[in-house]
Amino acid sequence: MSSRIRKFFIAALLMLPLPLSAAQVNDIRVWRSPDKTRLVFDVSSEVAHSQFFLDNPRRLVLDIRGTQKTKNVASPRLGTTPINKIRYGVRNKKDLRIVLDLKNKVTSKSFLLKPNATYGYRLVVDLFDDSTKTAGPVKEPTKTPSARDIVVAIDAGHGGEDPGALAYGGGHEKVVTLNISKDLAALLKKEPGFEPVLVRTGDYYIPLRERAVIARKAGADLFISIHADAFTDPRANGASVYALSRGGATSETARWLAHRANSSDLIGGEGGISLGDKDDILAGVLLDLSMTSTLSSSLEVGDRVLKHIGTINRLHKEQVEQAAFVVLKSPDIPSILVETGFISNPKEGRKLKTRNHQRAMARQIYKGVKGYFVNKPPPGTLVARLKAEGKIDTRPDQYVIQAGDTLSEIASRFDISLSSLKTANNISRSDTIRTGQMLVIPN
Repeated sequence: MSSRIRKFFIAALLMLPLPLSAAQVNDIRVWRSPDKTRLVFDVSSEVAHSQFFLDNPRRLVLDIRGTQKTKNVASPRLGTTPINKIRYGVRNKKDLRIVLDLKNKVTSKSFLLKPNATYGYRLVVDLFDDSTKTAGPVKEPTKTPSARDIVVAIDAGHGGEDPGALAYGGGHEKVVTLNISKDLAALLKKEPGFEPVLVRTGDYYIPLRERAVIARKAGADLFISIHADAFTDPRANGASVYALSRGGATSETARWLAHRANSSDLIGGEGGISLGDKDDILAGVLLDLSMTSTLSSSLEVGDRVLKHIGTINRLHKEQVEQAAFVVLKSPDIPSILVETGFISNPKEGRKLKTRNHQRAMARQIYKGVKGYFVNKPPPGTLVARLKAEGKIDTRPDQYVIQAGDTLSEIASRFDISLSSLKTANNISRSDTIRTGQMLVIPN
């Protein structure tokens, strides 16, 4: 063979497409929530897949094209899930077949997620519990309608496959937010006339709009979403409280108007006003009134919570901020989002990961919430009745003076007059205050 022909063949071989390397499943994680189980497969690249059910015995089969399983894929705990066992096999010599042996009947949905800051490509399989199971006996209400509890929905941000911000020195936002939420719920549970509802009770993810839906189904009088902030600059610090922005309220009004014909939701919850039978103008007016009233209440309760948080943590801003967060867009539930501090800041990050600071943060949020509802109890609630009978705890708060504090700044922080602060603490014009001194904050 001449050198010219040899070169021609070599060039032709080089132009042939190289065989693509198989994608890989590198890990699997399982998350259990009250109504579904989520499986997340970490895959090395974008993959195509299909799934189908088999009976006798009940199985879900997942085929991932051109994919292999690495040897280090963990065996997740399946105890509380509808999965009895996970098996792996090879199909057509090139596809990965995953078989889920099922204990119970489920429905399934699967989809591929693109890489984010924490994970690469992920193949998600959601197994939804059988909703046709016979419901248990209806629990009778413990209080008459004339003395109902005030319902506070507490939403722990992030969860499950969404870990939230990375804490300074390790750890994730989702753990901090769940701990604070549970602490807050425990405090409200002990308070007569309050009923806390945890939107997320464990380490699993709930879509943002679904969180508000859970609050509405619970008949919430207030929705609180707990978060921990993060920024690229580790020097950023301070806690914040957010309410919905005016622009966010306007866009949500438009969304509700567009979907009201297909929705059975009522403005105001049980016994409220349906939008389905209203014309565009009237429905728009009703929504605008509801949004305006809700936003006003959100700002008011947010201001109380912010001032109480400011007694134990530096504030990022001295007033309630406003933004178009999706979880704050209920038109008839006052809603606030609490950023408990910058988890990316060395000092605040270390504090936020401690149980002592988490409990302290929950207690200050609790004080703000209780103070707001004691001041403005919804009609027909037990708190309203106890207040009318003079039986509710309205004892004043206390504040420990910090270095650099002045009496006028403390009075402004708690929205009280300087004279009432001095009177409550028997402080005369000639008296001086000292760091560590305990002040009574009058209601």
